[in-house]
Amino acid sequence: MTATKVQNACETCVHYNAEGLEKLGVQVDHTDFVIALAGNPNTGKSTVFNALTGLRQHTGNWPGKTVTRAEGAFALESKKYKLVDLPGTYSLLSTSEDEEVARNFILFGKPDVTVIVVDASRLERNLNLVLQILEITDKAVLCLNLMDEAQRNNIEIDQRALAKQLGIPVVPTSARFNQGIPELIQTIAQVANGDIVCKPHRIKNVPKKIQKAVEKLSEEIKKEYPKIPNSRWLAFRLLEGDVQIMEGLKTGQFL
Repeated sequence: MTATKVQNACETCVHYNAEGLEKLGVQVDHTDFVIALAGNPNTGKSTVFNALTGLRQHTGNWPGKTVTRAEGAFALESKKYKLVDLPGTYSLLSTSEDEEVARNFILFGKPDVTVIVVDASRLERNLNLVLQILEITDKAVLCLNLMDEAQRNNIEIDQRALAKQLGIPVVPTSARFNQGIPELIQTIAQVANGDIVCKPHRIKNVPKKIQKAVEKLSEEIKKEYPKIPNSRWLAFRLLEGDVQIMEGLKTGQFL
């Protein structure tokens, strides 16, 4: 693989290699789109966040939680995008406060795009979270980060095949060197504006009895809560006995 010259991201620059791009740092008011940034711990997610927003964060806690919340923004071609950096998690099964926050925001916060940051050098162990997120949302982008580490370990990834299998765009990056960030921003904008239509991978090989139960329960959820997103995923969680989802629906917490 041919080596490429890398450059460090400039902490003071407002514009960089994407025409019409402006990093807005903590200016997150009156935005057109909300972008969620999700991923396992140690995938360079915070570095991606900083590269997108100008290396500044507005931090605070999620309402009623001790989990830290970071927000930032960028503007592209007269549109403003607010980024919400979700807690790093290995799953969305809500066995911890971090998982609960990430899951609830992706499902009920209805972000316009969810960017899933993975470690390209450890892709297989990251795919569990990727597939869980794709069960929840129809709009996602896979950020194949730490490509420099993958290259150093002679790991090659067929990003076109991966994109086809997952049904979402795949963008390779090395965020600490600012590589791939302009392409990531353009892809986020294209998905948010509907120029790219995602067809995310969903679980299909479900036993017939379970599939029938899911379909029946999903229809009941739609009738009772017509505005709630992804009733199919909620049906799976209810059948698995997810107490938090049950309580959330009973109390109207998610509506």
